[in-house]
Amino acid sequence: MSESEMCYHVPVLLRESLDGLNIQSSGVYVDVTFGGGGHSREILNCLGADGRLYGFDQDADAEQNILADPRFVFVRSNFRFLYNFMRYHDEVGEVCGLLADLGVSSHHFDAKERGFSFRFDGALDMRMNSRAGRTAADVLNAYTESQLADLFYLYGELKVSRRLAAFLVKRRQEKKFETIEDLLEAVKPFTGKDKEKKFLAQVFQALRIEVNDEMRALREMLQQALLVLKPGGRLVVITYHSLEDRLVKNFLKTGNFEGKSEQDFYGNVQSPFRLVHNKVIVPSAEEVERNPRSRSAKLRIAERL
Repeated sequence: MSESEMCYHVPVLLRESLDGLNIQSSGVYVDVTFGGGGHSREILNCLGADGRLYGFDQDADAEQNILADPRFVFVRSNFRFLYNFMRYHDEVGEVCGLLADLGVSSHHFDAKERGFSFRFDGALDMRMNSRAGRTAADVLNAYTESQLADLFYLYGELKVSRRLAAFLVKRRQEKKFETIEDLLEAVKPFTGKDKEKKFLAQVFQALRIEVNDEMRALREMLQQALLVLKPGGRLVVITYHSLEDRLVKNFLKTGNFEGKSEQDFYGNVQSPFRLVHNKVIVPSAEEVERNPRSRSAKLRIAERL
């Protein structure tokens, strides 16, 4: 793995996710979260001359990691458009395995100009695709008090969401939100010393999810994965917070996001997937020590029936 790739993002649960894909040398595979290319590079190493790999990423920064390999196709797009691009390439129903590593890359957290981390000052941006869409500042300055309360409650799981929303709306009347420092200063009354980092992480997570429409994009991608995978194809998903994991867990178990299981006459659960592991896979203590950002990762694997 190159030094630049390591700086961009250390692949999480690399060996476990590759094993989960059950790679066939001549198969068609999709990495819908290309990022630094760590997972993709290893998938290519497992493929023969006839194998193919598609890598999706909407972030312009990821393009510097494009793999110079005739078996690799880079798709400059959000993974919510998975079906359209696979149809364009005549791969619908042909995909042997799809990998989604839903974590925000180390590169995004460490690039202060992107606005993903409260460790640096900079513009309140948080867009994965910095070429389009609204920023975190836009959300804070334009959303109603009710909309802000909902997003902090749903995506940040903050119990003080209503009070926080009311306070931020009042604050923006005095001065519009532009920088990370503006936001940190505004939320100080809500952060006790002992839980400051956790609270800020929840606020930033909520804004990031909203800015990038992450939950709806994830739902759309999972539904489309069902269409592009061939029977026996594997869906391998790494999640990092409970909101994502709940969606993925329900979908892989029942084929829907509510987790409502339909049963046949004999009481067997009807699902388009077979779970490869009944138990979720988490990083080893050694991996967490080597890469602390992997500590919240959960890997789930299912096979298309």
